Amino acid sequence: MRKITVISMISLDGVMQAPGGPEEDPSAGFEHGGWVAPYGDEVYDKILEKEMKPADYLLGRKTFEIWADYWPEHADMWPGINDGTKYVMSRTLEKSDWKNSVFLKSVAEIKDLKNSEGSDIQVWGSGELIQLLLQHDLVDVLRLKIHPLTLGYGKKLFDNGTVPAAFTLTESSVTPSGVIIANYKRDGKVKTGTAEPKR
Repeated sequence: MRKITVISMISLDGVMQAPGGPEEDPSAGFEHGGWVAPYGDEVYDKILEKEMKPADYLLGRKTFEIWADYWPEHADMWPGINDGTKYVMSRTLEKSDWKNSVFLKSVAEIKDLKNSEGSDIQVWGSGELIQLLLQHDLVDVLRLKIHPLTLGYGKKLFDNGTVPAAFTLTESSVTPSGVIIANYKRDGKVKTGTAEPKR
């Protein structure tokens, strides 16, 4: 079974929309694109470099279209990005000139992919797809970069419909610019109980 890892940059209020640049995703009037730029430093860059090793990817349509327009001509910045298989969840796209692109239409196909043989799968961006994965309890690992700012509005990592799930913190650090790096693995059901009263 292949693990699905969500890699996401988020604000303190959970917004993940358009971290990379102003034109990345201005949908619904979002005006804060490029909000991660002030937080780059040597530690942050090393973490990104580690995550950008060759892999297979599961992407939503919008993220795939952004990537397909950019990465084929900039592979020197992300070695292996063109060689990794890009699995794309889309009801409208069926083919692409970008090599190693495979199109999926349903949650059942994602489950089949997860249960297949092969390397683990990374999800970058793809907010609506992540919501779908969380609703169906298909996320094995969360790698979050929590930035020290609030954005007030925009697409969020977590929303209504996410199944209750427990995660265990496996690794954490803080960059000099104040970004919290927190990696979690899926760890069973949510535990509930009654808090013991203070004595």
